[in-house]
Amino acid sequence: MKTYSISEVAKELNLTPYTLRYYDKEGLMPFVERNSSGTRLFKESDIGALKIIECLKSTGMPIKEIKNFIDWCSDGDSTLQQRYNMFMERKAVVEAQIEELKKSMEVIEHKCLYYKTALEAGTEDIHKNINIGSTLAN
Repeated sequence: MKTYSISEVAKELNLTPYTLRYYDKEGLMPFVERNSSGTRLFKESDIGALKIIECLKSTGMPIKEIKNFIDWCSDGDSTLQQRYNMFMERKAVVEAQIEELKKSMEVIEHKCLYYKTALEAGTEDIHKNINIGSTLAN
């Protein structure tokens, strides 16, 4: 079975070795084996687990809650419901984040159109009733 070094895994996941060591220190990688000299030996399945950890982290989930998930995985089938519930909660969080991002995108698209039109006209005056406040709000 092929194993990977911490630097190879860090590169694969676009992380730093320091981040992976931190995850290990926080108990997020109990599945990673070590050789006799203490060097971490990552397997493909470990990389898959780290991708899930990174996914959860990207949704804003705190390390402590990710640790709970890792512990539940170690506990086996008795925690299937907790893991399902956790992912359903994460799904709701991400859906809310997407909605907020859509609102932000609408504002950004409006400002792009506003400035494109002003550039084409050579002036913001094309957008009538301009004052400092409306320039920022439009």
